[in-house]
Amino acid sequence: MKIVFDFGGVLFRWHPPSFLARVWPHRAPDEDAGAAIAKDFFQAYTGDWGAFDQGLADADTTATRIAERTGWPRDEIVAVMNAVPQELQLIEGTAALIAELKQAGHTLHFLSNMPVPYAEYLESSHPLDEWFESGVFSGRVKQSKPAQEIFDLARSAFGVDASELLFLDDHPANIEAAQALGWQAWLFTTPETAREELVRRGLLAA
Repeated sequence: MKIVFDFGGVLFRWHPPSFLARVWPHRAPDEDAGAAIAKDFFQAYTGDWGAFDQGLADADTTATRIAERTGWPRDEIVAVMNAVPQELQLIEGTAALIAELKQAGHTLHFLSNMPVPYAEYLESSHPLDEWFESGVFSGRVKQSKPAQEIFDLARSAFGVDASELLFLDDHPANIEAAQALGWQAWLFTTPETAREELVRRGLLAA
């Protein structure tokens, strides 16, 4: 079994409502306001941000498009975008789970919707090549989850049949897409529940 990790919300912190409440307090004074603003800012990772995720638009273009669409000052949007790397803090429990899986002899990969600048930041800040045998960033393949194309690209890159892949992701739509293509998949909520599931599947010792 090859185990495939999503990044945002799984290995690295990514929670837009609290993120926006921290970095944009004059617009998002609390998480409820942050959640509402996130819908316009990130568009559920479609639209302007989706193009950024897929490497079809660079950061400058994306900031301009968001400003034109929303009326928010462009410099404020740039400040939010520049703050994203620091939001992507390592989730220590997941890092420990990765170490345990590797110690148990499992091969790990990643499949992440991630714009190229943030992918480069993560590569420079963390030993991804030590943790994972290989991985796919959406910004580099010009496709993003939950589209079938990125799952097909990933399966080919990982060099195994879909049924041999167990995918951990925190978005139900991505889990459903993977399962429809024959992957095994499980909805990630916390490192602790993920470990329980891996034990249940016989991939880790209790």
